[in-house]
This record gives sequence, structure tokens and C-alpha cells, in this order.
Amino acid sequence: MSATTAEPSSGDAARDAAPLLSHKEIITILVGLMMGMFLAALDQTIVASAMRVIADDLKDLAGQAWVTTAYLITSTIVTPLYGKLGDIYGRKKLFLFAITIFTLGSMLCTLAWSIPSLAAFRAVQGLGAGGLFSLSLAIIGDIVPPRERAKYQGYFLAVFGTSSVFGPVIGGLLSDQESLLGITGWRWVFLVNVPIAVAALIVVTRTLHLRHTRLDHRIDYWGAASLSVALVPLLIVAEQGRDWGWGSGSAVLCYAIGVVGLAAFFVIERRMGDEALIPLRLFTNRTIGAASISSVFIGMGMFGGLAALPLYLQIVKGASPMEAGLMLVPMTLGIMAGSIASGQIISRTGRYRKFPIIGAALLVVSLYMFHFVDADTELWKTMVVMFFFGIGLGFNFQPLTLAVQNAAARRDIGVATSSATFTRQIGGTLGTAVFLSILFGQAADKIGAAFQSARTSPEFLAAVRNPTGGDPQANAAFIAGVRNGNGGVGASALQDSSFINQLDPRLARPFLVGFSDAMSTVFVVAAGVLVLAFVASLFLPHVDLGPKPGQPVKQGDDVTAVPAGH
Repeated sequence: MSATTAEPSSGDAARDAAPLLSHKEIITILVGLMMGMFLAALDQTIVASAMRVIADDLKDLAGQAWVTTAYLITSTIVTPLYGKLGDIYGRKKLFLFAITIFTLGSMLCTLAWSIPSLAAFRAVQGLGAGGLFSLSLAIIGDIVPPRERAKYQGYFLAVFGTSSVFGPVIGGLLSDQESLLGITGWRWVFLVNVPIAVAALIVVTRTLHLRHTRLDHRIDYWGAASLSVALVPLLIVAEQGRDWGWGSGSAVLCYAIGVVGLAAFFVIERRMGDEALIPLRLFTNRTIGAASISSVFIGMGMFGGLAALPLYLQIVKGASPMEAGLMLVPMTLGIMAGSIASGQIISRTGRYRKFPIIGAALLVVSLYMFHFVDADTELWKTMVVMFFFGIGLGFNFQPLTLAVQNAAARRDIGVATSSATFTRQIGGTLGTAVFLSILFGQAADKIGAAFQSARTSPEFLAAVRNPTGGDPQANAAFIAGVRNGNGGVGASALQDSSFINQLDPRLARPFLVGFSDAMSTVFVVAAGVLVLAFVASLFLPHVDLGPKPGQPVKQGDDVTAVPAGH
């Protein structure tokens, strides 16, 4: 028996129907969209790899966290706003606006004279970045039928994976330069965005032609304001809680303000109804609710795991930022393979539910396998796990976005897509802060325990008596601290780990073992979080995306078409 829900034939539905574009036309548009998304994805990774050099040059290493926090706060808050405004005013104008604001912020960042000024300019960047991800996916939802979206959205994840490798490589290469064309090397980390942005503006302006009917709706300013009140203190405490103390007065004040803002947001959104920034009715849909919950946990586990991997490669394996980026290539290949393969299969079969389930299972297993990686693990073994970790990510991101878009009314595609991006960003922000807090909270004790064990090691004792490798001055300073009973070796490594590479390898080994043991704890906790994502993915309903364009619905197919409204 066929259980087909057809799209009602209404004037609005006809006006909003996806235009029939050829594959060549879609690819032309896709190039511009991918360039915009590449801007935001590359920026996140390239800045992270150069941040230490930037902070040293601006004489404020301890304040660098505010640079990250400012960017995350603005990009997270405006993400749902872009979705709502795009549904009202059209996505092309907003996409061009987002690229322009992002480019302006990038240029301002090159003029930064202090960490506070850089944080302010990064906040401007975030205002643009918040629209680049969600609007790109929403535009694909506008121009491509549901059955075909998976195939094209897979390319976006390939862009994300590519940027995760190129970012650290380019960031490490540029930040290592004293000066380039008379400009300090690290400032090129931001300038490199400009030519990409200009090219994206030209391509999008010339090729992206979307049919849009202006809808006279109210903009939910109070919802945006209350969301800001809720998120800003929570993101600040997530970033600063490790230094403040999670139960300190400042942290408790942030919790209280965040809870009040969150309560106000729900009250306002309920009263606004369909005009809400994030219509709460969306989450009564089983597909959107399950996908949103899964996205939060995937964001937490993924970003938590990704935060520890580069540190493992750089601290334990002694890789430079550029080398660490190249070592992450297997994960990127996994992301590309998983996203493209799942997109092609979904396009052929019209079913996507199995991919988030398999992907979440792969993520759980991969993160748990990372738990067994230690200071002596051969690099190729770690890379094999990276590859399957990447496949798990590729199987999750675009199928979940596709599920949300398919479940939402066409008039809600923009706000639904931005909601999916928003939940993943929230999870990623919290995951990064919490898991790094676990890492650095454990590292000092683990390193101390490793040194206690090393005191009975013949190799370590021989190195203390007569070091033969590394820098003589670094060895002498370290040995003097050990002989004087200095118990703060773990804490000193957390302030500046660069001296580890200057020590005799036998003296450095306890540091490497301690860091590795602390990271294994992070991977176990992240695997536990991903179990929750796996459970949430099981609640995704079985939905067929319908026939390919031009094909009739077969008898017996269980097809749920994109609804015209709720």
C-alpha cells in the first residue's frame, strides 16, 4: 500500500518550487557556494594553527581565548538569523552580504594591534561566517529536488575536509614567515581570504539566479536578543571556565544569566509562533528533533576529538603545525569518501536513514580506538583510525542536513538548515571547551605520574646523569629542576610545551607519556558522547525522498514529499 504524502498545489508552493536547472547550471552555482563555504571552513583551521604565533607577537598569550570566543559568539548567534532573513528576503542577497562582511572582518584583522582589537575584528568576521555555512546548504535546498540534494551537498563536506588539511599547512607556513612583501607573516593568515572572497562574489553574482517572492513577515529581534543573552555568558564560561574554576563566582553568574536568557528565548519564540527566529514547531517534527539532538552530540564528540588529535601529533609525535596538517590527510580522505559515497547512494536509492546510524557507530568505535593510542603507537595505525573517523563524519553531516531539509516546509528550508548548523555549532563549542578542560585538567597529574615512574627507569636516570641529545642548555635547566625537587614539571609544560622538543628524548619521554595518557581520557569521554548521538539517530524515521526528477512515483513506495507548510 502506498503511503504517499503529496505536496499541495497552492500558489505559494508553485512560486517557491525549486527551479529546474541542468547539472551544468547547478555545478556553476555550486562553485561559488563552495568558495564561500571554503572561506569560513579554511579560516577556522588556519587561524587555530597560527594562534600561538599571533598571541606571542601581540604580547598576550593568556588572552588568546577571547579571539576564539568572540568569533564563536557572533557566528553562532547570527546563524539562525540568516536562515530567517533568507526565507523572508531571499538568500542570494544575504549570501553576498555574508561574504562581504567576512572579507571586511578579515581585512580588519590584519590591522590588529592587540588581542582585544583582534577579538573585536574576529567578531566582525563571525557575523559573516554565520551565514556562509547555513545559506550555502539552504540555497542547494532551493535549487535541487530532495532526491538529488545528497549528491551535491556531499561536495560541501569535501570542501570542509580539504580545508581541515590545507588550513594547518597554510597557517603554519605563513605564521613561520617573519615578513612577506613587507607584511608580518601571520597577518597573511587573514589576507589570504580576500582573493577567494572576491572570486566568490563575482561567481555568485553572475551565476546565482533564484526566484523569490518577498514575504512581509516580522523579524524576531527580541528572539535574537534573548538568544544572545543566553549564549554569550555560556560560551564565555565554556571558554574561560578552566581558568576561572567551574564553580567560581564568575562562572555561576554566567550560568544564571544564561539560564534566564534561555528561558526568555523560549517564551518569546512560543509567542512569536511562525515569525520566531527558530520556530519551535519545527522540533515537534520527529525527523528534525532527532537530527537536531544527534547534531549536538556529534558536534561535541567530533570537535572534542579533533581538538585533541592535532595536539597529539604536535606534542607527542613532535610534528610542526604544517606537518600535523599533512598527517591528518587520511581523515580528510575519509570525510570526502564518506560524504561523496553517501550522497551518490542516497541519490540512487532515495533513502538516507542508515548513513547517520552507521556513521555514528563508526565515530564511537574510532574514538574508542584512539583511546589505545599512546606515545609509542606507530603513526600508520593512528592514520587508519583517522580514516574511519572521517568516514563516520562524512556519513553524518550531509545526510542529517538532508533529513532536516526534507522534513521542513519549503518556506522553512532556510531556517531549518540554519537550525541544524546552529545545533552542531553549539555542540562543537561546548565540546571543544569541555574536552580541552578535561585534557589540561588531567595532563598535569598524568605527567607527574609518568615522572614518578621514570625515576626508576635506567634510561631516564642515565639521561639525568649524562644527557647526549637535545639542547645542552635546555637539558641543564630541566635536570637542575628535577634535582631540586621541582614538582611543577607538568604545569610548566602546559604553559609552554615547546621546550619538550629541545630535551634529550629520554628526558622528554615522561612528558609524552603523560600527554598521551591524558588524551586517551578525552577520547573515551568523546566516545561516550557519540553513543548518545547513535541512540538519537535510531529515532530518525524511514523516509523515501521520492523519485528522481521526471520519474513517476511507483506503486508501493513509501514516499514523504517535501511539505508546503505545517
